[in-house]
Amino acid sequence: MLRTLAIRNFVIVDHLELEFSHGFSVLTGETGAGKSILIDALSLSLGGRGDASMVREGAAKADISAEFSTHAASQHWLAQHEFADANGQLILRRTIDNAGRSKAWINGITATATQLRELGELLIDIHGQHAHQALLRNEVQRDLLDTQGGLQGLVTEVARLFQYWRSIARQREEFETNTRNVLLERERLEWQVGELSKLQLKAGEWEQISQEHSKLAHAVSLLDGAQQAAGAISDADHAILSQLTSIQQRLLKLLAYDSALKPVTDALDTACIHLQETSYALSDYLNRTELDPARLREVEQRVDVIHSTARRFHVAPDKLHLELDTLSAQLHQLSDASDLETLRQQEEKAQQAYLELAKKLSHARRDIAAQLGQAVTTAMQDLSMRGGSFSIALQPCEPASYGLEQTEFLVAGHTGVQARPLAKVASGGELARISLAISVITSCATATPTLIFDEVDSGIGGAVAEVVGRLLKRLGQERQVLCVTHLPQVASQANQHFQVSKRQADGKTISSITALDNKQRVEEIARMLGGLEITATTRKHARELLAS
Repeated sequence: MLRTLAIRNFVIVDHLELEFSHGFSVLTGETGAGKSILIDALSLSLGGRGDASMVREGAAKADISAEFSTHAASQHWLAQHEFADANGQLILRRTIDNAGRSKAWINGITATATQLRELGELLIDIHGQHAHQALLRNEVQRDLLDTQGGLQGLVTEVARLFQYWRSIARQREEFETNTRNVLLERERLEWQVGELSKLQLKAGEWEQISQEHSKLAHAVSLLDGAQQAAGAISDADHAILSQLTSIQQRLLKLLAYDSALKPVTDALDTACIHLQETSYALSDYLNRTELDPARLREVEQRVDVIHSTARRFHVAPDKLHLELDTLSAQLHQLSDASDLETLRQQEEKAQQAYLELAKKLSHARRDIAAQLGQAVTTAMQDLSMRGGSFSIALQPCEPASYGLEQTEFLVAGHTGVQARPLAKVASGGELARISLAISVITSCATATPTLIFDEVDSGIGGAVAEVVGRLLKRLGQERQVLCVTHLPQVASQANQHFQVSKRQADGKTISSITALDNKQRVEEIARMLGGLEITATTRKHARELLAS
C-alpha cells in the first residue's frame, strides 16, 4: 500500500508531501490544475520514462520519493535482489536533473529503472485515462484476458516453444537453399575448435601462468632483494637484529633501577622475536627460490602461444576457454543441421511440443473468456446498459508466439442486438463504462495492493457516475484505490479527498494538493456540481451526495 509521496521541483510542483490511507481516495480540481501530475510523479518513482522537461523551471533537479507498506510478493522481490530493509520499510526514490540524467534508489541502495519497474508492477496497477482507447486493440484484449486468468507463465512458455520451432524451421530452410555455405561454415568451425582444443587451456590457467612468468622473469631481482634483506637483519657485521639485541640487554640491566623501562624492554623483546622470524622466513624463501632458465623459456613459449592464439581469435587470453565452448556448441548445432532428415525430425518434434502447449492455453482462455464475459455483462446492467451483453470471441488463427487464436471483445448494447466488435459498436460513453467495468473486475483478480484510476470515468455522468463511485468504493474495501476524477458523484464516495489547485507566485505557476476535511469537501463537491458560482442549492446537493 502507498503510504507517503514526496515531490520536489516536478513540472509545476514546488514541494509536496502527502500521506495516504487504506480505502478509496480521490483527487479533484479544476481543469489544468495538475491532477494527473501526481500520477506522473508516482509513475516516475516506479521506473517510468523521464526527461528534463519534468524538472520545474529554474530548478536543478526533480526529486520523487514514495514509501510503501510491503506484502509477501514485494518482500520476496526485495530479499531476492538484496534490497530488503531490516525494519521492513520500502522507499523508492527517483531524481532527474535538468540535463535529463536520472538516478534511482530502493531503500537507499542504488537501483536501475528496470528494477524499479519490476518492483513497481508488484505494488501499483495504474489504469490510465486513455485505457479505454487501448482496449480497442486485439493485443491489449488478449493480454488482459491472459492476466485475468493468471496465464502469463503459460503464455511465456508457448512463446518460447514457438520461437524454438521457428528457429529449427529456419535452419532447415537455410540448409535446403544454401547447403554449400552450411558445409563451409562447418569446416571453419571444425578448424577453429581444433586449434583451440590443441591449446588445452583450462579455466584459470592464464592467471596462474602469468604469475609464474612474472616470478621467473624477476627471479634475479627477487633473490638479490631477499639476500640483502636477510643480510641487513642478521648476517651483516652490524646486523639490525644484533644491534637490537644489544640495546635490549643494556636496558634490561637498567630495568633494576627504574621499572618504567619495562614496556620498552617488552616491546624490544617482541621486535627481536619478529625480526628473528623474518630472518627464518627469508632464509626459507632463499632455499626454495632458484634461477630456472629452462622453466622460464618453457613458460615464455606457453605465454607466446596463448597470446598469439588470442590475437587470432580476437578475444582476451583468459576468455579462450569460453570461446572454445561457444564454438563447440555452434559446431554441434551445425553438425545436427547438416543432416537434413535429422533437422526435419527436430522441426516436427518442436512443432508438436508447441501445438500441445498452445492447445492447453486455448482451453484455459475459453474458460476465462466465459467467466469474464458473464462478469462484465452483469456489471453493464448497473451502468445504464440494461439488456446489453459482453462476450469474448477466440478466433482461430495461424500459429503465432501468442497461441492459436486472436482475442476479440464483442458487445451488444441492448437486448436483441447482435454482438459486434467493441471498436465498431461502442460509443464513447459506452466504451468508457465497459472499460471501467473491465478494469474493476480484472483488478479483483490481481494481488496488487494499490489501484490507481486516472480519469477512467470520462464520458460518464448522472446516475451512472454514482454507480461508478460506489463500485470504486466497494473495491476500496479490499485494497487501496486512488482515483483522479471530475465527477462529484464519484468524489463523494471517497474515504479520503484531495484537492488539486494552482496559483501564481513570482510569475510562475505552482500546483499544490490539500487533504480536505468535511467542510472543505462540501465546498469542493459544490464547485464540481455548480462551477465557479457556488450557491446554497449546490452546497445542499453536495451535502446530500456526501451523506448518501
